[in-house]
Amino acid sequence: MRVLLKMVLDCEPDAAWHALRSPAVFQQVSAPLVAFESLDPGGYTDTWSDGEHRVAMKPLGLIAVGEQIIDIHTEERLDHVHGRHENPVLVRIVHDTGRGLTWPLTLTTSWHHRMAVSAQPDGRTLYRDQLEFSAGLLTPLMWVAYWGFWQWRGIAIRRLAASWRLPA
Repeated sequence: MRVLLKMVLDCEPDAAWHALRSPAVFQQVSAPLVAFESLDPGGYTDTWSDGEHRVAMKPLGLIAVGEQIIDIHTEERLDHVHGRHENPVLVRIVHDTGRGLTWPLTLTTSWHHRMAVSAQPDGRTLYRDQLEFSAGLLTPLMWVAYWGFWQWRGIAIRRLAASWRLPA
């Protein structure tokens, strides 16, 4: 099943790209509904590196209800707008193909989260966010929960984007 978001953000694409790879931004757009505690040695870094990152999920920031792997890999490619071959647009994508390690997070059996940014003609950022997942017979119920959480994230992303800048 899929959950989708698409919006134009009031920031430059480079700043959005930096934000998408930031554990601090990940925490900001999830709060206060969910907090994620890093279980990696040394905790969170400034930027997600490609590879696996272990976290504990804490609804409302309270007690951990499970552990999961966030498995990051990034991609950059040129796409042609509206099928035209002139002026290709750089699209940068963060993929998370992680998985739950403990119950109840293991109820979701398949997970592919993609967040893509590209430049708009006016210098702002086109942001596209897609989650594809499966949870067996529970998929429709999980879709409702994920859809609601994605709407929350979308509101937070739009609100925060105006403050996103590249580090000096």
